[in-house]
Amino acid sequence: MSFKSSLSGLNAAQVDLDVISNNIANSETVGFKSSRTEFADIYASSFSGAANTSAGSGVVVNGTSQQFTQGNLEFTARDLDLAIEGQGFFVLRDTAGAFQYTRAGVMGLDRDGYVVNESDARLQAYPPLAGGTFSTGNMADLQVTSTTGAPQATTQIAIGMNLDASENYPGFPGAPTVFDPTVPTSYNRATSIIGFDSLGVQHNVNYYFVKDSAIANRWSLYTYLDGTAAADQLTSGGVSPVQLDFDNAGLLTTAMPFTYDVTTTVNAATGANELTMQMALNGTTQYASNFAVNSMTQDGFSTGNFVGVAIDDLGIVSARYTNGQSATLGKIALATFANPQGLIKLGDNAWGDSYVAGDVTYGEALAGEFGAIHSGVLETSNVDIAEELVKLIVAQRNYQANAQAISTEDQMTQTIINIR
Repeated sequence: MSFKSSLSGLNAAQVDLDVISNNIANSETVGFKSSRTEFADIYASSFSGAANTSAGSGVVVNGTSQQFTQGNLEFTARDLDLAIEGQGFFVLRDTAGAFQYTRAGVMGLDRDGYVVNESDARLQAYPPLAGGTFSTGNMADLQVTSTTGAPQATTQIAIGMNLDASENYPGFPGAPTVFDPTVPTSYNRATSIIGFDSLGVQHNVNYYFVKDSAIANRWSLYTYLDGTAAADQLTSGGVSPVQLDFDNAGLLTTAMPFTYDVTTTVNAATGANELTMQMALNGTTQYASNFAVNSMTQDGFSTGNFVGVAIDDLGIVSARYTNGQSATLGKIALATFANPQGLIKLGDNAWGDSYVAGDVTYGEALAGEFGAIHSGVLETSNVDIAEELVKLIVAQRNYQANAQAISTEDQMTQTIINIR
């Protein structure tokens, strides 16, 4: 029986060496989780249990459990390199349609634009819904579409500025000059902004400010689009030019916003829709200070070409375009288990679910027990090389000790055989 006990010790030590060697071999494998060999003693027993004098029958490998501790986060230069900080697994669907789970976030795009790992398993995400929400009850393959970003016509323009209260009207001290955008002496100040029509074509929107010669604290605003006068109309009713009135404290009293109805002849060459833009000068003042444009915004944009993807800590994936806009493609799904150590090792840095692991729970990053998702980051192996080398020495000594026990038992047996 002692031979068998020592032989079981040799076998157990060999398995321990195999596990340690596998840990060391995968010390640079992204998302790898180290394993630990777990042993159990063996006792021969009867109905009443093991005898008090039983010396034991050796050792057996009870299992090899993986340690799902957090690996270090290593920054990379790829947007599709992903890492989870905290609990959770990425959800993948392999080529056979089965779900897999992984901590290795080395992702890329296949020929159809699907986000896949190195085994061509597709990353799962929640599809986007209207209003910025997601269909969290239905996962789907995450696909990056490299289509052209649609344009948006300008509908709102906002400018904040100061008009110099100390300026005189054009033509002062003589008769007022008739406004003409081609004659700089016929207006006091001018500024401009780029707007867009429904096809994404750029249009120059020019504003000319003329101080009134008769009414104090009043300015006239003329608007031209691509060199053509726009049809101006105050929200409260009025005609071009728009009259801007200020009080004695230099604050604007004219109702805001007002609307420009740009005639279709302006866009006849492109076939775009008629432009109707609201103009707001909220915050515009008339102080005795130099003319200054403090802010200028508009809500339109041109068409855009796809330039890449962006992924935030919530796992929201967006396509980025050259026009500065983005389109939401989905929200990366995460999974967790009551007992991750019960997952089935599939290789290629992936695990499969099992009865022992418990029911899978799907969710979103930073919701409940799920961790954060980082883009441009990879989770390295959690193998501690120094610790594994110490374990290697111990496992080697165990193997040698069991081998020595077999050698000793052989000598004792030989002594018995040599008795005459």
